[in-house]
Amino acid sequence: MKVENDHPTLLTKLLNKEFLKFVISGGINTLATYLVYLLLLIFFNYSLSYTISYVSGIFLSYYLNTVFVFKEKVSFVKFLKFPVVYLVQYLINIFMLYILVEYLHISTQIVPLIVIVVTIPITYTLSKFIIKSK
Repeated sequence: MKVENDHPTLLTKLLNKEFLKFVISGGINTLATYLVYLLLLIFFNYSLSYTISYVSGIFLSYYLNTVFVFKEKVSFVKFLKFPVVYLVQYLINIFMLYILVEYLHISTQIVPLIVIVVTIPITYTLSKFIIKSK
């Protein structure tokens, strides 16, 4: 019996080349912003260091996603819209953290990892929507 393969599943859609490039660029961005954070700790307190590294991560993420992942031209208008991805991601993350810790009693050390894995497809979709919009 032959299985029809005309309709790709959600998993096959997510595991395409573009999505894998998104995950790679996210890893590069995370490593780079963490290194910036560590460097800034030499000169500033943790709060200012984190803020500067987080904002620099938005810039780097926009560039990597635009040029490397989605192969689009850099646009000032799209760049101005891009932080919405981080705002939405943050709001979803904080809500999930609350539910997982307060109601499901999952360890606070593990919860951020769960939240990151769950929100990767959401972040990918929002980034693609903003960067590829005409």
